[in-house]
Amino acid sequence: MRERMKIVVVEDEYYVRKGLRNEIDWAAWGCEIVGEAENGMRGVEVIEKLRPQLVIADIEMPMMSGIDMVRQLKIR
Repeated sequence: MRERMKIVVVEDEYYVRKGLRNEIDWAAWGCEIVGEAENGMRGVEVIEKLRPQLVIADIEMPMMSGIDMVRQLKIR
């Protein structure tokens, strides 16, 4: 059996984050949501810890934007 693709969701809006997690049949697509974060700073921590194959991130978030989060991860 093929391993599922690991996904992390980084989104500041609670209901959008939960909707992405719960309203899509990720298993049917061979994927699994392994983590989530409410802002870019926390997203960096979660992504570095879990090392997902895919990150779904909001661009405009408080504390650190999705773009700045990607830049931060790129230099590490």
